[in-house]
Amino acid sequence: MINCIAVDDEPLALSLLKDNISRIPFLNLVAECGDAFEAMKAMQENKVDLIFIDIQMPGLTGMQFIGSLVEKPLVIFITAYKNYAVESYDLAVVDYLLKPVALDRFVKSCERAKELFELKNQFKIENSAKVDFFFVNQDYSQVKIMFDDVIYMKSYGDYIKIYCKNSKMPLVIRNSLKNISLELPVDKFIRIHKSYLVASKEITSVRKNSVFIDDKEFPVGETFRVNIEKFTH
Repeated sequence: MINCIAVDDEPLALSLLKDNISRIPFLNLVAECGDAFEAMKAMQENKVDLIFIDIQMPGLTGMQFIGSLVEKPLVIFITAYKNYAVESYDLAVVDYLLKPVALDRFVKSCERAKELFELKNQFKIENSAKVDFFFVNQDYSQVKIMFDDVIYMKSYGDYIKIYCKNSKMPLVIRNSLKNISLELPVDKFIRIHKSYLVASKEITSVRKNSVFIDDKEFPVGETFRVNIEKFTH
């Protein structure tokens, strides 16, 4: 599944976009946003793979918002204005759709996004096979952590506690689960909740709303349930 958000300041346009997204079986809409600032919040709270976004919005335009992102998900602009098309492709967007968007054109755009999403994930998996560690910043140092040593990570506001096999105390770093998950191989780690990321090989059992590592139970957030479904099938 591809987690996506829809961003448009016009309620009717947002409703139509939501309806189109619901027709695409591989899309999972995690948030509807009325402006770029709501989109920022949604991206902090969810793993977002694809953004459908209008360009002309009050406060911060869609173009400005996408340009400000350090880690960019896939982007499809949906707008009533033709004159931003060239500029939009400088941001390496998937597509540029003009309102009103015909359903067949929307489907074609989504299929293109799906192809790019799968290529991106395949690249991560292939590269993760070559590297078995990552670095985190702590106390002005770069600390090396082996993938196989990690049991799980828990978010505490602006900080993360990383629980490892070779340490009685967790490693505390200043970061977000959203950011760190982008650096980790998707075949080794699963985001199961806004506050938890677990090593997939450490999972011993799964229930509808819980994941277990031995006798320790972890909650599964509704937004991240699709990650568990992919893991168990």
